[in-house]
Amino acid sequence: MTRRGGFVKQLTGRGSLLWGDRWTGDLVLIACWATYRGGTQVFRLSDIGDGFREGCRIVSTSKSVGKSSADVDVIVVGAGIAGMYAVHTLRQRGLRVQGYESASGVGGTWYHNRYPGARCDIESLDYSYSFSEELQQDWEWSERYATQPEILSYLEHVAERFDLNRSFQFDTRIASATFDESTSRWHVVTEGNDQASAKFCIFATGCLSAANLPDIAGRDDYTGESYHTGQWPHDGVDFGGKRVGVIGTGSSGIQSIPLIAESAEHVYVFQRSANYSIPAGNHPLAPEARHESKANYAERRRLSWMSGGGSPFTPYPKRAMEVDDAERTRVYEEWWKRGGVLFGKAFPDQTASIEANDTARRFAEAKIRELVHDPEIAEALTPKDHPIGTKRIVTDDGYYETFNRDNVSLVDLRKAPIDRITADGIKTSAEDFELDMIVYATGFDAMTGSLNRIDIRGRGGRQLGSEWSAGPRTYLGLGVHGFPNMFIVTGPGSPSVLSNMVLAAEQHVNWIANCLDYMAEHGAETIEASAEAVETWVEECNDRASATLFPIANSWYMGANIPGKPRVFMPYIGGFGVYGQILREVAEAGYKGFELDGAVAP
Repeated sequence: MTRRGGFVKQLTGRGSLLWGDRWTGDLVLIACWATYRGGTQVFRLSDIGDGFREGCRIVSTSKSVGKSSADVDVIVVGAGIAGMYAVHTLRQRGLRVQGYESASGVGGTWYHNRYPGARCDIESLDYSYSFSEELQQDWEWSERYATQPEILSYLEHVAERFDLNRSFQFDTRIASATFDESTSRWHVVTEGNDQASAKFCIFATGCLSAANLPDIAGRDDYTGESYHTGQWPHDGVDFGGKRVGVIGTGSSGIQSIPLIAESAEHVYVFQRSANYSIPAGNHPLAPEARHESKANYAERRRLSWMSGGGSPFTPYPKRAMEVDDAERTRVYEEWWKRGGVLFGKAFPDQTASIEANDTARRFAEAKIRELVHDPEIAEALTPKDHPIGTKRIVTDDGYYETFNRDNVSLVDLRKAPIDRITADGIKTSAEDFELDMIVYATGFDAMTGSLNRIDIRGRGGRQLGSEWSAGPRTYLGLGVHGFPNMFIVTGPGSPSVLSNMVLAAEQHVNWIANCLDYMAEHGAETIEASAEAVETWVEECNDRASATLFPIANSWYMGANIPGKPRVFMPYIGGFGVYGQILREVAEAGYKGFELDGAVAP
């Protein structure tokens, strides 16, 4: 019986086995039939991983362990797609893992975002784990673009299939995480004052999990129903016969408005800035189509890992201005039918050249005019403030057509901004709107919000939020200088939200797991991104972003939706496949750019 990174020995005369952890020096008793008392240490029940599940039950660890106190190898914060995979992978490596999740179950963003119309903009067959061939062959997706309930069902199935829930403490929000330099361990405290320590701390807190509720005057004076799309009631909301105001026209607003309008008496859409949205082209997946896709899953995944965004699609081989008008229109029509965010990737220079972008913009604007009957409303729904694709293109189902309904009104906040929220509704500079319900479709404090809500402190008591006061600074999106043995999954400085987040999570977790193996094999106690590596990577990310049109837009990629947040383009825009190659090269060079035990790795 073996376990990575430690040793197992027989406890003579006790009919027991002891596990020695190379990271902590702790002893763990493994036995089906006995407990062990030695000195003042009392061994208590604990489960330390999958490695000993066959033939015996793990009975104890050398320190008192319970809900209020735990000492493990790795703490994982978050039970979304990334956190679930981190727990599974690290347990398979034989590490003791404790996960924490503020929600009552797994799913992350798909647990909370239950608003009507919530749907992924990555195809179902791609927005799924690739680590298990049996899983991807067994699961049957019903639609091309899955809805929130189906995605959550899938994630709950994964949690049950791989027995992940036992490693998470749910309904638990982390208040602080502090690195103890004397022991090289992370100490975590929850809001309920539960405590835990670990050699490593992995933040899988999600990029779109910190809901942004706008600070509008009078917001708390409103006496009707109010909801945020990112904190939607689990038992649903009844819109029937009600006057509903929706603030925001990002993804959640655009996806929910058509369904709200089906039963509401009237829907008032309060739009500050228009967004580009493209029909999903969604359809049920026929059995024969699913069978064909599964038969070719290996190739589909190979193309995805090599691609710019983690999906098996590549742009047209020529630049937009290298073809004539007829061919360019044909390509745009093809990619429009593919649906949603993919339209922004039709030509390779579409978000790098304003001339190329203008051709895509004009095509999309003509589509808006076709779908919306009233020319004035169509004009108001046409974005004026950003090149197409530099804010995330929304994947919708009948959004523009909804404005042809008699019970839907567009309120242009650029012409008449919200003055305040009253007890009865919303007052703009031009009109009072009496409402039975307000829906805040105002998005998230993206990429850094969930981390900034935790008091994370590294060497010398430095605080992560303060270190990032001018914008996030990471190496590869994984490590932060001054915060040893801490990893961020799909964080700023990685492709993250510009890619398929499931494969992005697998990419990061696999890299982290291999890194921990490397450290164990080389006797390293800590790993930390060097200051020089962080500086170089931040410059690399900024240079790549500056070569595109993305910084022009006041997008949540830039943090522009949060008042006072530094305006910095946060993801790595060089491409998912390119980034994966960089990760491999860093690892192959002995984790170049990271300091192991205080010495820069070769």
